[in-house]
Amino acid sequence: MATVHRANDPLLQPYQLKHLTLKNRLFSSSHEPNYHEGGMPTERYRLYHREKAKGGMALTMTAGSALVSPDSPPAFGNLLAYKDEIVPHLKRLVDDCHEFGCAVMIQLTHLGRRTNWNKGDWLPVLSASPVREPAHRAFPKEMEDWDIERILAEYATAAQRMQVAGMDGVEIECYGHLADCFHSPATNRRSDEYGGSLDNRLRFGLRLFRAIREAVGPDFIVGPRLSCDEEWDKGLSREDGVEIARRLVATGDIDFLNVIRGHVDHDKSLSRVIPITGMPSAPHLDFAGEVRTETKFPTFHAARITDVATARHAVAEGKLDMVGMTRPHIADPHIVNKIETGREAEIRPCVGATYCLDRIYEGHETLCIHNAATSREASMPHVITASDGPRRIVIVGAGPAGLEAARVSGERGHEVIVLEAADRAGGQIALAARIKRRREFIGIVDWRLAELERLGVAMRYNTTAEAADVTALEPDVVVVATGGLPSVETIGQGTDLAVSSWDIISGDVKPAQDVLLFDDNGAHAGLAAAEIIVRSAGQFELVTPERMFAPEVGGLNLVPYIEQLHEKGTTITTMMRVNSLERRGNKIAARLFSPYTETDCGERQVDQVVVEYATTPLDDLYFDLKEASVNRGEVDYRALISGDPQKIASNPAGGFQLFRIGDAVAARNIHAAVYDALRLCKNF
Repeated sequence: MATVHRANDPLLQPYQLKHLTLKNRLFSSSHEPNYHEGGMPTERYRLYHREKAKGGMALTMTAGSALVSPDSPPAFGNLLAYKDEIVPHLKRLVDDCHEFGCAVMIQLTHLGRRTNWNKGDWLPVLSASPVREPAHRAFPKEMEDWDIERILAEYATAAQRMQVAGMDGVEIECYGHLADCFHSPATNRRSDEYGGSLDNRLRFGLRLFRAIREAVGPDFIVGPRLSCDEEWDKGLSREDGVEIARRLVATGDIDFLNVIRGHVDHDKSLSRVIPITGMPSAPHLDFAGEVRTETKFPTFHAARITDVATARHAVAEGKLDMVGMTRPHIADPHIVNKIETGREAEIRPCVGATYCLDRIYEGHETLCIHNAATSREASMPHVITASDGPRRIVIVGAGPAGLEAARVSGERGHEVIVLEAADRAGGQIALAARIKRRREFIGIVDWRLAELERLGVAMRYNTTAEAADVTALEPDVVVVATGGLPSVETIGQGTDLAVSSWDIISGDVKPAQDVLLFDDNGAHAGLAAAEIIVRSAGQFELVTPERMFAPEVGGLNLVPYIEQLHEKGTTITTMMRVNSLERRGNKIAARLFSPYTETDCGERQVDQVVVEYATTPLDDLYFDLKEASVNRGEVDYRALISGDPQKIASNPAGGFQLFRIGDAVAARNIHAAVYDALRLCKNF
C-alpha cells in the first residue's frame, strides 16, 4: 500500500503539548459510550478505545464524564472515578492504547444539576443555585460552603487516581455540568462570594483547577472543556466566555482549552452544540479558531467535523491544534491508518445520523448506525480477513443488509453476485435520503458501492429474481435481503382508503389539503412523511397510540421534526388509535378509539389518511428456496451469537445454505440490518 508522506499532510504532524508528544492532530473527544460494568471500564470499554488507538489516532479521551462524587449519580452510564477500584481497569486501558502510541486522557466531572436524584445513592442533586435543568428535571439544592469544600477535594482526589492509573492527563467538564453552573449567570443566582460579578462566579472554577494542580503536580496534563459562548440571552456572552478562558490560562494551572459553543440543557440547544445530519458541518470551528487567536493557547475542538478535508483545513489554517473527530471515529476507528496508507477514500463516513448519541441519552450503549463492529470488538471485526477458500455467494437485495453482506463476503475473498430488482441500490435508505435534510444518509450506500467496486463484486440491477434464477447461478450460499413493503394493516377496516408513509416520501402520492397521519410505529418514517405533509397541507393532524411521542426517535433527531410540526401548527394527538376508515362523499371518515377507556372517541373527516406501520417482510423468494437449501433456512442462533460458523445441514439433498437478513425477516432498522449481515457473513 502507498504511504502518504507525513511532511505534506498537516493532520499527520506531531503536536507537543507540554512534555507530551501527540503523534498527529486527530483525537476523539470525551464521551460516555455506556459500555461500563458497575461504573467500571471493563473489557468492552477497553477494547473500544484500544481499536481507535490501533487505528492510529493520537489521543483518545475517555469518559463523558467520569464522576468525582457519589452525589453526582450517573446520568449517561458514567464511570465512577470516586472509587479506588477504577484504577486497575483504567491502567489496563491506558497500557493497551499506549502500545499503539496513543495518549489517553479522561474527563472528570460533577454533573451538578444534569442528573437526577432517584438513582445511585439517592442523594440530593445540587448546583450553584436551585435552577432546574429541563433535560433531567431535578430541582437541585443550592450548594452550601461545606459542599463546595468537599467537592473541590473530591475533584483533586479523583485526578490523583487518574494519575496513578497512568493517564496522560485529565479534562474537566465545564459546560452543562457543575463547574460552569457557577460561571454562567443563567444558572448562578447566588448572593455570596460565589455569585454576582464575573470575578465571583469564576471563583469556584479557579479554586477547582488550583486544587487539581496542587494534587497532581506540575507535569500532569490538565485542561477544561468549556463553553466560551453559551449563545443564550441569559447565559455566558462571548465576551465573558472568552474572558473566562483568558483567566484560566493566566493561572498557569491548565495546559489546553477544549472549546465548546452553546448550552445543553434542552434537546434544541444540545443539537446546536452537537449538530446532526442536515445541519451545518463544523459550525463552531471558526469560533474555536478565534478563541485560539485571542488566548494564544493550545486549542482543541470537536463539533461535527466529519470529514478529513475539514480537519486538515482546521490545522492548516491555524484554527486548531488538535481536531476532534469523535463520531467519525465511531463510524471508522481506522481513519488515521487509512490516511497514512493512501486509502482516504476507503474511510467509512459518519453520516450524522447520531444514532450513537440518541442511544446514550435514552440509557442504551453507543452504536454506530452503519458500523456494527464498534463496541463489539471482542466478537466483531473492523477488518475482515480472507477465508480459507472461495465460495460463490448470491445475495438478493441491495439495501443496507444486502450491501453489507456483499461487502463482508467480498472482503472474505468470495465470488459475490448481487441481484437487485430496482435500477439502483439503497432500499429504504434511498427512500430516507429523498428528504433533503437527511440526504447524507446516502453515504451509507455510496461507501458500500465504492467498496464493492474495489472488491470486484458483481451488481445486477433490474433483476427480479425468481427461485430458478438463483439456483441457476449454482450458489454455495444464498442470502435473501429483499427487505419489506409498507403495511397499513394496523387499521381494522377501510385500509384501501389509506396511503402509506412510503407513498408520501417517495413522491408517488402528493399530500392533500386536509391530512391525518396515523403513526403506529413511532420511528423516523412516520415523521419523515409528516415533514413532507406539513409543507403543503392546509390542515394536518398526527395521531399515535403511544403515550410518549415518537419513542423510536431520539431527542437530538426529534428536534428538526418538531420544529417543523410546531411551525405549521400541527395537531398532535397521543394515546389514540384509528380503528376504521369510511368514505363520506369526497371525504374520508377516520374513527378514533381510546385504548385506555376502550371507547369510541368520534371521528375526523379529512381528505387523506396516511398510515405508518413499518414493513411486512418481502419473503416469497426465501420460502420458494427453503426446501432446496441444505439448512432449510434455519439459523443456529447459538453459533450466531457466539460468532461461530453456521453448520446446520438438516436437508442433505439441498444444494446451498440459505439465510435471510434485515427487514426480510422483520421490520427493524439500519443498524440491525448491518449487524445481521456482518455477524452472519464474517464466517462464510
